[in-house]
Amino acid sequence: MSATAVPRPLDEARRAPRAHPALRRTGRVLLDALVTGAVVLAAWTGLLAAFDVSPYVGKGPAQVWEYLVTDPDAAVNRAEVLDLLGRTLLDASIGFVAGMAAALLLAAAMVLSRGAEGAILPVAMLFRSVPLIAMAPVIILLVGRGVASVAVMSGIVVLFPALVTIVLGLRSSPPGIRDVVTVLGGGPRTVLRLVQLPAALPSVFAAVRISVPGAITGALIAEWLATGGGIGYGVVSAVGRAQNTKVWALVVVVTLASLVLYTVAQLVEQWVLARFGPAAGRA
Repeated sequence: MSATAVPRPLDEARRAPRAHPALRRTGRVLLDALVTGAVVLAAWTGLLAAFDVSPYVGKGPAQVWEYLVTDPDAAVNRAEVLDLLGRTLLDASIGFVAGMAAALLLAAAMVLSRGAEGAILPVAMLFRSVPLIAMAPVIILLVGRGVASVAVMSGIVVLFPALVTIVLGLRSSPPGIRDVVTVLGGGPRTVLRLVQLPAALPSVFAAVRISVPGAITGALIAEWLATGGGIGYGVVSAVGRAQNTKVWALVVVVTLASLVLYTVAQLVEQWVLARFGPAAGRA
């Protein structure tokens, strides 16, 4: 019998069908989200038990589930919580768009001009360094308590980390390709559009992933300090009325929403980078 008559186990393993790279990446993202949720749930339950928190103050998963699902008033409770969540997500989207748009424009200006970098970066660091709660009265005086204050407060939370991440990505483009475009007659803006922006896509999406929970945090602060709506104000109101189960339900729902949106951002990132990123077509 020849040596090749019987296929070896290694050959069979090599011929076995493999999952598509995109499916593997999606599976990893979803698995990470499930693991994160399980860790948060375990930490929630474990910390309440470890610190012997009073059942009147500390509500566990079972109490929140009853409040939202099984209690006789669960439908009313759920409708109220989801209404507040919808307002918060709308506020967060406003801050996210405002912060990311400002970060992209300022990052482009900083890459195109060293003078712009010297003017922009100190101001951005100042906004990041001063606590938002200290700036809130001035912001409210300047723009009022409406949508503008939400855009400013939530946008400030998003701006600085997104700006730094995007600038680093824009400057990480291969120098050789930049030189080729320049030799062919392209100016700094052409280099930015054709070379630096495509190379910075991973950094842009990293900024998006950082900014999604940041925008929600900024929206909660804006609702607490300025607008008087959404989960940010709902938590404060429930605490004042000793509605502790409602407080925990609101916190759980907004945390779950943050995790879901972060996971969605990761999935979109995987899809876009697989088609338009630096390694497109290599998987």
